[in-house]
Amino acid sequence: MAAPVRVRFAPSPTGHLHVGGARTALFNWLFARHHRGAFILRIEDTDRSRSTDEHIVAIVDALTWLGLDWDEGPPAPGYRQTERLAIYSEHAQRLLAAGRAYYCDCSPELLDREREAAQRRNETFRYSGRCRERGLTAGALRLRIPTEGATVVNDLIHGPVTFEHRQLDDWILVRTDRTPTYNFCVVVDDVTMRITHVIRGDDHLSNTPKQILCYEALDYAVPEFAHVSLILGKDKSRLSKRHGATSVQAFRDAGFPADALVNYLARLGWSHGDQEVFSRAELVELFDIKDVATSAAVFDAIKLEWLSQHYLKTMDGARLAGLAAPFVRAAGLTPPADQARFVGMLDTLRERAKTLVELVEQGRFYFERPSVYEPKAAQKLLTVEGARRLHALIERLEAEREFTVAAIERVVRGLTDELGLKLVDLAQLARLAVTGRTASPPIFDVLALSGRDESLARLCRAREIAERAA
Repeated sequence: MAAPVRVRFAPSPTGHLHVGGARTALFNWLFARHHRGAFILRIEDTDRSRSTDEHIVAIVDALTWLGLDWDEGPPAPGYRQTERLAIYSEHAQRLLAAGRAYYCDCSPELLDREREAAQRRNETFRYSGRCRERGLTAGALRLRIPTEGATVVNDLIHGPVTFEHRQLDDWILVRTDRTPTYNFCVVVDDVTMRITHVIRGDDHLSNTPKQILCYEALDYAVPEFAHVSLILGKDKSRLSKRHGATSVQAFRDAGFPADALVNYLARLGWSHGDQEVFSRAELVELFDIKDVATSAAVFDAIKLEWLSQHYLKTMDGARLAGLAAPFVRAAGLTPPADQARFVGMLDTLRERAKTLVELVEQGRFYFERPSVYEPKAAQKLLTVEGARRLHALIERLEAEREFTVAAIERVVRGLTDELGLKLVDLAQLARLAVTGRTASPPIFDVLALSGRDESLARLCRAREIAERAA
């Protein structure tokens, strides 16, 4: 490409970052990184009734968590539309002076009547152009659209899309209160920020011919466009809250690793053969906007969970501990100070969990003693005979000099043989005593990771309960 690639992600801070917006940001980021270009974050906050600083913070936080770093943008000044009003005013005056825009004083009531008349005729409402030649000096500023011909959007994903000018109308650039409109701000921002490629959602395609005509009226080069299909729910309607979690924050708080969500969003409408799992480096190397599908993508929570589990199973132990620690604390628990021990605990859990929340819940017994035991198992195992077996196990473990997995296994197997039991009989009893459950990671690992003192304390407590139950 002749000019250095410059792309932008321009969210409106009216809520948390939706996964659809996150995918758009990701595609822009990948495109920029693939072409060694610039990725720009711009905040479109002209909707003052809904835009908040808190939502800007939330969007920045979500992008940071996803690892989508930007080359230009907040906190540097000049990347919020409310900071750029003088730039919009200057460009509006240029269009007016060149005769490419005109003032309109049509009242809202008049426009409403014309809109209702068009509805009665089953027609799409378009402004009649009644103020085009009146030479007004005040009012709303409208762009003068050619009355003949067509504008072709050469979309990098959809191919050429033609819009007849008779289907368009003279749209408003600046309202009567002097505030610029979204479509006008976008054009001015993109040209002044030297954006070369506009990658955004399909829902903006209908705005594109209007914006192209504005670029041309300003005598600016038109960037290339790529409109990405929408994300749908299982019922093929647009993904919304009724389908479950839809914001990046919700998936983060549910315990999905950022790499898993990025991998999933990249594959949501883009593919490279049959490959499902990609590292960041692979995504950057392989991503091509022309490989993005034209059809809408369906959000599949089960596939996201599968990817999440894959990442939890395969990531480095120290990294997993770093990701899991906040979730341990959020559950009201305390991670062990010994990092190696913490990593060892998580290693026994990672095969079973789809999210970090599940990982912590499944390993809760590592961080706190069980307050209750599974009722049916307790009734079956915490008996007179169970107390006798626990007493023997406690004595043998107390006498064992080492408290390693191998030493514990040797003790338990030896005692099993002496008592004429099956291994499962003693193992399940010990598991219930230490975890409160009958399902856990291998009991020898659990005992070793829990430590001698804590393991013996839990075994003794279960023995006391068994003796009282008798």
